[in-house]
Amino acid sequence: MADLFSGGAVGALMGETVKYALQTIKKGQQFRPTLETNIETLDALAPLVEKMKGFNDLLDRPSEEIERLEKHMREGKEIVEESKKFTWRKIFSFPGQQTKLKKQDDKLRRYLSVDVQAENKRDLMDVLTKVNAIFEILLIKDKLGQFDDGNQIRGLCGAPDEPQCKGMDESLNKLKIEMMKDGVSVHVLTGLGGSGKSTLAKKLCWDPQIKGKFGGNIFFVTVSKTPNLKNIVRTLFEHCGLREPKFHSNEDAINRLGLLLRQVGRNPILLVLDDVWPGSEGLVEKFKFQMSDYKILVTSRVAFRRFGTPFQLDPLDLDHAVSLFHHFAQLNHNSSYMPDKNLVREIVKGCKGSPLALQVIAGSLCKQPIEIWKNMKEHFQNQSILESKRYFPSDSTDTDLLCRLQQSLDMLEDINEKECFVDLGLFPEDQRIPVTVLIDMWATLYNLDEDGTQAMAIVHNLNTRNLINVIATRKVATETDMYYNNHYVMMHDLLRELAIHQSKGEPFEQRKRLTIDLNGDDRPDWWIGPNQQGIISRMQSFVTGLLVKQKQLKVAARILSISTDETFSSDWCDMQPDEAEVMVLNLRSDQYSLPDFTKKMIKLDSLIVTNYGFHCSELTKFELLGLLSNLKRIRLEKVSVPCLCPLKNLQKLSLHMCNTRNAFESCSIQISDTMPNLVELSIDYCKDLIKLPDGLCNITTLKKLSITNCHNLSAMPHDIGKLENLEVLRLCSCSDLKEMPKYVAGLNKLCCLDISNCVSLSKLPKDIGELQKLEKLSMKGCSNLSGLPNSVIKFGNLKHEMHVICDEERAALWEQYPNIPNLRIDMLKEDINLNWLHRTRS
Repeated sequence: MADLFSGGAVGALMGETVKYALQTIKKGQQFRPTLETNIETLDALAPLVEKMKGFNDLLDRPSEEIERLEKHMREGKEIVEESKKFTWRKIFSFPGQQTKLKKQDDKLRRYLSVDVQAENKRDLMDVLTKVNAIFEILLIKDKLGQFDDGNQIRGLCGAPDEPQCKGMDESLNKLKIEMMKDGVSVHVLTGLGGSGKSTLAKKLCWDPQIKGKFGGNIFFVTVSKTPNLKNIVRTLFEHCGLREPKFHSNEDAINRLGLLLRQVGRNPILLVLDDVWPGSEGLVEKFKFQMSDYKILVTSRVAFRRFGTPFQLDPLDLDHAVSLFHHFAQLNHNSSYMPDKNLVREIVKGCKGSPLALQVIAGSLCKQPIEIWKNMKEHFQNQSILESKRYFPSDSTDTDLLCRLQQSLDMLEDINEKECFVDLGLFPEDQRIPVTVLIDMWATLYNLDEDGTQAMAIVHNLNTRNLINVIATRKVATETDMYYNNHYVMMHDLLRELAIHQSKGEPFEQRKRLTIDLNGDDRPDWWIGPNQQGIISRMQSFVTGLLVKQKQLKVAARILSISTDETFSSDWCDMQPDEAEVMVLNLRSDQYSLPDFTKKMIKLDSLIVTNYGFHCSELTKFELLGLLSNLKRIRLEKVSVPCLCPLKNLQKLSLHMCNTRNAFESCSIQISDTMPNLVELSIDYCKDLIKLPDGLCNITTLKKLSITNCHNLSAMPHDIGKLENLEVLRLCSCSDLKEMPKYVAGLNKLCCLDISNCVSLSKLPKDIGELQKLEKLSMKGCSNLSGLPNSVIKFGNLKHEMHVICDEERAALWEQYPNIPNLRIDMLKEDINLNWLHRTRS
């Protein structure tokens, strides 16, 4: 024990004690300043936080950030209040308490310096976004003000063309009475498929009284089975002639729509939401805004009673049905054949008052012999709904109607016509199908001619039988050069369902047409993606170093149609479509990757990629197409065309509403090296096209070159005369095209030249008279063209008739050359319909 208190041990122990005592005294001295610092910080923050809370409430901002700051302050205040009670008797507790004070103060300062700054930056960006939205609304207001004459805003109607509406006068008047009432309301127009709901809604939009009340504030949007809220709102902005905004969310889209409609809503508004499917009531709710006089009309096969008593569209009574049938069957006093009245009434009864069935059946019987009429009557009398369900296994009330429509389809004598009708089911619902797409498909599948003459004959026959509707967005009196870029096909939902049913009689692996719909990450049961390989298989592969291949899905389809939505992840299965000759890709996403199995499609002849979204889609893995030696036709719509890969056997390339800069300007490989055997190039509505791709004039196989509606194209290549096999050169509606190449004499096979509506073009090529095979020259609307070159005198040597299509002013220029005996001048009126630009993309 004595040793313990002696010597170095005591000295060391006393030294540590003194050291601890000195540290305690030092921290005790620091305790009061630390406490005061905490008190100053909290006192300074208190009024600022109260002001922040006030601004937060005023701006309707989230309260979570303020609540976190108040929590930090409460914790600090509790420690301060506790510390105030400390006296020098608790000197040995000072160090611990002083550490707590310092930690709390550091914590608060760190929150203020880091977290709050980050929150401020985020809030600032949020505010800037809202300010930007306000500026957009001000621009909207300014733009809309240009249409405001003090009474109503003009030019905003998005309704389709006025339809024929026979036998529905009473229903139209009743519906109109409801729409003419003041106030805000939602009305549901309901009925069976094919009962005429959409037709009646379109007719309502054109009624003089409705137009008198709502003026230009009539909006018509087709919703369909898989609606996209943001795209519907973009469509409404587009109807107003405004730039389509980019929305951050569905809520953002609805908020901006509300601002737009409130600006438009100084006058009454009618919004028609057509073809709303079950389960979409919530979507309709989002379009309800409290405004003084705002009407929503919903058409649906479902009654949606949450919106009040629906307006039921009943089947036509017999007299009205007979009248409608007579119209579509062209039964009048001038008809060469007038069937027995009782026979007509029996067939009409079989249509069960459905306007669609009456239209289709009447079209199929029009100008047919009596035996066909009697056969149709017997079909209706002998086939029950139970038999029809064998063909259409559905619980839908539309089953019997589908059976009746099937009778009309069975009457098509040409097997190609039946096959072509069924092909129309490969495309999305409520979308316009370009006729040029059908021409490419049918040339591949049924050996029809490349120019489209036979395909158009089929289209016209299906249209005559009322199985489809044909829309021409730019109508001229002659189509001598077989140009169908302005022609589209549409079909009723039930007829599309009828087409789809024709392909479902066999297991999907054996079907001639394989249609696949992919939404988000949902996949069919048979789908085996590359990421679905089992864990054990992957472990075995890792351990053994061998790749365990999953079983490939082998299909026999000649036509492969794949539709995807905005959220599709491009996670493809390992399919083996060895027999596919046509692939149709219907997409909506901003980013899209070609399927990996594309490289296995050794028989692929035609590829059709159509983006139904609002903005161009970035297309990747385009280089896979370079592996397909049989690929002859590619059509791309609304995609950013990537740098072109070698496509040695490609004969036809069609680009519609695409971004071409990456392919034509940024690509280091000339188009003549990638597509040396190209025969036809069509570029339409590509707004970024400034010049044609380098090397184009080196493709001497080129026969047709169509550059239309490319308003930034300013000049043609000077060496265009090298295209010695060119037969058709179409440059219509290129409004910025200022000049043609000086010398075109090398185009000695050119038979069609179309420069119509090139409003900036001031003169024709100097040696145009050398084109001794020219048969058609269209120059209507070339308002800046004030003279003709002297070489046109050489057209007097032509042995064939040459048509010049122009307006009155340009006709006067040709009349100065009376010595051209085979010259025929046609001054044609042109009907341009731009409603197709507002097509549904939802």
